[in-house]
Amino acid sequence: MTAALAAPTTASAVPAAPALAPTVEEQRLDQEAPQEILRRSGFDTVAPRFSRTLNHTHSYAQARRIVVREGTALWRRAVDRAQGRGPAGGDLSRDDDRPLYWARLAMTREVRGWEPDFTLGARQRNLLLDALERTSRGQTDVRYPQAAKGLKRVLVTGFDPFTLDRDIRISNPSGASALALDGTVIETAAGPARVETLVFPVRWRDFTQGTVERALRPYLPRVDMFTTVSQGRVGRFDVERTNGAWRGGSPDNDNTGTAGPVPVTDPATRPQWTTTTLPYARITAADTGRFPVYDNTSVTEIPAGGSEPVVRPEGPTPGSTARAGGGGDYLSNEIGYRATLLRDRLGLHGTLPGGHLHTPVLQFGAGNTDPATGTVTDPEFVRNRLDIIAQVRAILSVAAGTL
Repeated sequence: MTAALAAPTTASAVPAAPALAPTVEEQRLDQEAPQEILRRSGFDTVAPRFSRTLNHTHSYAQARRIVVREGTALWRRAVDRAQGRGPAGGDLSRDDDRPLYWARLAMTREVRGWEPDFTLGARQRNLLLDALERTSRGQTDVRYPQAAKGLKRVLVTGFDPFTLDRDIRISNPSGASALALDGTVIETAAGPARVETLVFPVRWRDFTQGTVERALRPYLPRVDMFTTVSQGRVGRFDVERTNGAWRGGSPDNDNTGTAGPVPVTDPATRPQWTTTTLPYARITAADTGRFPVYDNTSVTEIPAGGSEPVVRPEGPTPGSTARAGGGGDYLSNEIGYRATLLRDRLGLHGTLPGGHLHTPVLQFGAGNTDPATGTVTDPEFVRNRLDIIAQVRAILSVAAGTL
């Protein structure tokens, strides 16, 4: 079962749209670290080949077919590399999520700046960019066996790297876990479970435009469990008990952000809080790996009748207004909020386990912490990422074992 992409439009009677300047996110591509990551994984050839192919197209429909094909191929190539299939393409460890991230940006920059020999409207260019984003993130590649007796279905999401202006070398273990787990079968106490994954951008505008709901809505009624995953705190996993309807507005990967309520459809029925239905007690009690796993109940709220934010270690009080969920007030909290709100609006609160999991921060080895002088990888960095991936898999096995 695959999510349908937006229907193509014709190029007739469409005003030509000028090429677009690279985004803030795309502009980082030219720095030394991204180029090294692409080169040492073999993903440096992706965008040039894509550009050559795109330049041989002569219609919007043809361009769209190429974008969908190449975006899908990029996702499959990244998954295959992470899971040990095909050539490594270089000496960068296979568990690395960064080649996918930087290669995707190189491709979107090509589409943004493309000047074809036919009339391409602004809406058509945006549709091409949207198709490339969705296919290269695995959002159209979620497939469960149609008839597999006893096989549980688990859906997992990850994120792109972020805080790149602080350290351009950064990797996101949630994205790496998504690549490592996509299409795999894990053993659980309740029998085998098939895991399908997809990743999301670290951009407020995409969330405002409903990317989470569009990607997850086709699948939540058909799966047995889901969890959104992101990078959280140093040295620990957290199962976030409560998500809040507030975005703090810290800069995203395009260096934009405005504080305010989480913008959702039908805001009149937007709850201030949503809660996990993951088996957090089982997860936190199990020995899943080297990092401790916590049931995080803390939130920040404005109490009913109050005016100032208050931290509540035991969770929100009745009638309060959200200022941060257990996962904070950034996109980690927001994806948890949106996914669990979608669960509830689909009438699945009592039947579908789902929520948000924070991984430990992925850290470089001692002596390699300065982004100005450090290398893009080191043995401890790789070991940390592999340990986090393995523990995510173990946590999913424990959680799915209760189904």
